[in-house]
Amino acid sequence: MIDVSNLPDYEVSNETPLWLGQALMAAIEGSLFLMMVAMYFYLRLSVDVWPPPQTQTPDLTLPSLALIPLALSCLGSYWASEAAKKNDPRGMIWGMTVNVALGLLFLGLRAIEWGRFNFTWKSGVHGSIVWSILFLHTFDAVADLIFTVALIALLFMGHDEKRLRLGVHVDSVLWYFIAAIWIPFYVVIYWGPHLVGTHQ
Repeated sequence: MIDVSNLPDYEVSNETPLWLGQALMAAIEGSLFLMMVAMYFYLRLSVDVWPPPQTQTPDLTLPSLALIPLALSCLGSYWASEAAKKNDPRGMIWGMTVNVALGLLFLGLRAIEWGRFNFTWKSGVHGSIVWSILFLHTFDAVADLIFTVALIALLFMGHDEKRLRLGVHVDSVLWYFIAAIWIPFYVVIYWGPHLVGTHQ
């Protein structure tokens, strides 16, 4: 038998079961999102005109600008993750605050873009798949930001045990995933109709 009694209960690193579990969950969810992309193209190839007549071709300005705070928010998440490894509560709070602020800015720009759509989720196959992708991604982003705010609150209340630091480190995994998975969605939804779409 191997004596593991001297090993730490928790380790803030990429080799912990919690981190690996989070990474696996992101991979599983990524498969779901990629299936949504495949469904988008299946529906796209089933019609001659995409987007449908009277449906606006997506504007590129706001979605492209929204990529800036989304990318920068990952730096805040990284800052918090590195601070967790160093047991630096102030660094964790500041990093996650930057993450949340920029994440909310990204979602705010998305909300403005949504208000400019002239189609709904029930207007046809185009509206259904576009709104489904946007809703699922937004749901994930909002859920993770709520979790991040909860971590900030716990740190403000003075909780700094290693499990919490591990939570901060693991939280970065999901945000990296949310930012990374948006890139193919952004290309498909916003650039796709301009590059290969047919519109009347």
